[in-house]
Amino acid sequence: MTATAAAHGSDALDRHALDAWGERFGASLVAPALVTLTGELGAGKTSIAQAICRGLGVTEPVTSPTFALVHQYRGTRAMVFHLDLYRIGSPHELVTIGWDEMLGANAVVLVEWPERAGAMMSAPDHRLVLSHIESAPDLRRLVW
Repeated sequence: MTATAAAHGSDALDRHALDAWGERFGASLVAPALVTLTGELGAGKTSIAQAICRGLGVTEPVTSPTFALVHQYRGTRAMVFHLDLYRIGSPHELVTIGWDEMLGANAVVLVEWPERAGAMMSAPDHRLVLSHIESAPDLRRLVW
């Protein structure tokens, strides 16, 4: 995985455009890759993770791992680990769910709420930041 991830652009997208962007992004990913998904509740982190998984060739339903912390999927292009760290009590919980093994695998690791991992979070290959747009509630701002 690369040492840094820089912002490459920003766009205001509706649900369809966000899904299309996520699928294209997923299709362009090469494992191993660490992708962080940051944004407030309801910003679309899980929705874009679902689209990225489709782009990676995952055909099974992709659901939020909020309570399980991690879901694993096998895509035609890569293995995918999808984590939601919103409910972890301590960054050290990552050890018990196999964080180091996930990062060491030839896989794409998608992490919602990466800030909850504290110092255990490695520098991502890609940072995606989603936010609401007050003046346009059906749109999301995506910074990548």
